[in-house]
Amino acid sequence: MFQQFKSSHMITRIIYDEYMKDMLEKLEDAKNPYTVFVTDLVACSHKFHLRHEFPELTIKFEPAAIMGELIHSGLEELLKQKGFETEVSIEEKYKINGQEYYLKGRIDAYDPQNKIVVEIKSGRSTQNLPREHHVYQLQIYLNLLKAEKGILIYITPDKILEYWIKKEKIDIKSLMKMIIEDSVHPKWNWECKYCPFQKICPYRSVE
Repeated sequence: MFQQFKSSHMITRIIYDEYMKDMLEKLEDAKNPYTVFVTDLVACSHKFHLRHEFPELTIKFEPAAIMGELIHSGLEELLKQKGFETEVSIEEKYKINGQEYYLKGRIDAYDPQNKIVVEIKSGRSTQNLPREHHVYQLQIYLNLLKAEKGILIYITPDKILEYWIKKEKIDIKSLMKMIIEDSVHPKWNWECKYCPFQKICPYRSVE
């Protein structure tokens, strides 16, 4: 018979500390009312404004989120060994209604030789892939980097699916304006269900 086991949190603590360190760094940017993330451009505009008022509500320590981070880290490390640049930061300045705003993003991986942007997604479901907001996000990165094509790769428990995405021109300044002026809420009919601000949002849709 095996000896009686005891509960341990040694590895969990390492994962937690690293995850929270990353989240708290992002939180500082999230508090800045003049910083817009690329992910903001493909989401509900009111979420952007609520995040500045209540940024702590975006922090959560969930196994699904941890799995996603670990998948990203593992694949990024593999791609780095093959000559890709990873965790590529992008920052662009836009003037909206007389005020300067900074658009920030972080590309999962980039092949500088072939100018290919790679966006990594993880999850449980493979229905309705590729998802429109993911394609939209990749299109923004393609426009910002002036790259002609990208790869959207999904890693789920039962499938690995990969899609070529060809660049289409996007008016990023108009998207920035919609976010700043809070004119699209929600952007997608499923957003409210997963939003951390749903309990304090006046635009929440009731299903």
